[in-house]
This record gives sequence, structure tokens and C-alpha cells, in this order.
Amino acid sequence: MISKNNKFKNELCDYFDGQYFKVFVILITSMFLSSCLSVPHQAPVSSRIPPPSTKISQHVVAPGDTLYSIAWRYGLDYKKLARANGINSGYQIFPGQSIFLSDKVSPKYRSKAIVSRPKTTNNSSSRVHNTVKKPSQNQRKTKPAQTIAPKKQIASTRSEKKSKTLKPSPSSSKNSGPLRWRWPANGIVTTNFHRQKGLRRGIDIDGKKGESVNAAASGKVVYAGSGLRGYGKLIIIKHNEIYLSAYAHNNQLRVSEGDFVKVGQRIADIGSTGVGTKAKPRLHFQIRRDGKPIDPLPLLPRR
Repeated sequence: MISKNNKFKNELCDYFDGQYFKVFVILITSMFLSSCLSVPHQAPVSSRIPPPSTKISQHVVAPGDTLYSIAWRYGLDYKKLARANGINSGYQIFPGQSIFLSDKVSPKYRSKAIVSRPKTTNNSSSRVHNTVKKPSQNQRKTKPAQTIAPKKQIASTRSEKKSKTLKPSPSSSKNSGPLRWRWPANGIVTTNFHRQKGLRRGIDIDGKKGESVNAAASGKVVYAGSGLRGYGKLIIIKHNEIYLSAYAHNNQLRVSEGDFVKVGQRIADIGSTGVGTKAKPRLHFQIRRDGKPIDPLPLLPRR
């Protein structure tokens, strides 16, 4: 009887010892897991450094680029872009040239402009003043009468030259009159202007492949090509010193750079270039004033 009780006690102790061991293991495991979860993961210091800025400050001219197309791509005014890069009024650029993308004059060209200025006459006049002897009383009396007259003549001739050279021609004047805007295509507007949504800085006009694309106003073709990503075969027309217009996704271009076109003249055929092979043919039309996109609809006549 005693042996049976001892055996029962031993089995009972073994049972509880096993149970306590299991509980102990579970508690230790749970505590370890909770401690791991409570400690936040610390990223290395190198990953906290902000990524470098992706803003482009310069553009390297590629074959086919014009100053107008570069200004169009980055939403800049071509006149200010030319002034910032020391480019003359002919707006000639060459492949491989670095264009400073800013409305402000680059320090590099600013210093060149200062160096290239003609020497002033202050130094020469000061040297003459230091070497010439002091005039006599008779010379002092006659000097004003002798010097004033030539100065007046020089000033008058300079003013005449300025009036001749600075007089603007009717074609290049900003005040040459309002433009006669026309619809560049006959289709309906499928996408309206939206300044903040990528390439939706103009309107999309529905059409069939091969239909006529017409100049919305008279002007000079300053770009005709497919070098601007997202626009396909593109034409940019300069109408005056303020307004430019663009016609994108054309199937065929019928004008070249340097051509002068009249309002309503056929310049291209509607297509779907630059928007995928399965895209529906349409014309993407933009108008920019001083380099900034504006809504074309208020300028176009009512249908």
C-alpha cells in the first residue's frame, strides 16, 4: 500500500514538473518575443539622408533642338532664357552647348558681359587731366564756348541715331494689334486645359487620322520635329514677342523651321504620335504667353 502511494506521488511530481517546465518555457518565449516587438527598428544613419535633388539646372543641346523647343520643354520664356545664357537675338544654339535653365542671368555670362564692355573714357580723361598743364585765364574763358557746342551736336546726333535704330517694325512690335485666332482643327474638344496636370497644358481636339491641322494665327515656324518627349511630331509657331502656339501628335508635318505661315494655313495632318500605337487620333493644342501656358478657349472664336 505504501509502495503504491509512493509510486503515485512520484508520478504526480513528474507530471507537475513537466507541466511547470512547459509553462516556464512558454513564459520565457513570450517575454523574448514581446521584448523584440517593443524595441523599434533603427535604420542606419545613411538611410536618413534625404535623396539628392532631381531638379535640372542645365540642358545639353541635342541635334534638332532650338531655343524655342528648350524653353517650351521647361516652361520658360525664350527671351529670358536667351538673356540668361548670353544668346543674341538670332537665338542660334549648337549641339553640345549647355543651356542654363533660369530666368536670371548666369554669373558666367554676367562676368563675360562685364569683361566685354568697352573701356570707359574715365581713365583716359584722368590721364590727360594729370598730364595737361593748368590752363591760363584766356583759355578758361574760351573753353566753355568751345566745348559746349560740340557736346550738343554729339547729343543730338546720338538721339537721332537712337530714334532710327530703336524704332520697332510693325511686325515685331508688341503693340502691333491683336492676333486673329482660329480653331486649328474641326473636331470637338475632348480634354480641357489644366495647368497642373503634366502635358494637359492645352486642349485636345478630336479628329481622324490625316485631317487638316491649321495655323491658329499667322507667324513663323520656330520648331518642327519630334525631339520633345510626349508631344510626338510637334510644330511651334511664334506669332509675336508674346505668343507662341504648339500643335502636337501630328501624323505628318507640312512645314519646316523658318517658314512663315498665315492664319488658317494647313501645317500638318492629325495623328497619334507620342501617345501610343492604340491611342485615338487627336490634336493637342497649346498657347503660351511669355512662356507660360494659358487656356486657349477664351482666345478662340465661338463655334
